[in-house]
Amino acid sequence: MPRLTSRFWVDAYLARLRLADIPAFVVAHGDDTGGVVLVKLNMLDGNATLFQRTFDLMTDTRVWSELEAGPEQDVDAAVARQRGFDPDLWVIEVEDRAGRHLLDQDGLA
Repeated sequence: MPRLTSRFWVDAYLARLRLADIPAFVVAHGDDTGGVVLVKLNMLDGNATLFQRTFDLMTDTRVWSELEAGPEQDVDAAVARQRGFDPDLWVIEVEDRAGRHLLDQDGLA
């Protein structure tokens, strides 16, 4: 099955967030073709959650899983560690007090 480029997925994700009036922006621009994407959900109360896409071998599907959650500075430190391992990494920051990130919607895994 053909895969979407990272840039195409990021652009589509940001467009979907805009349609739902959820502010989001690119914090780190990774490799356009195959860069891994992390999504940071900033709750605007000092807390955040960092999501990464993983592959579930049991269901043979891609899913979004929580990589880090807690105080925003801890989540930012986790992002910095990940960027240290992978400079081609994308980081998208979503800002929503209600905790909406849309990653659980069809077509985003």
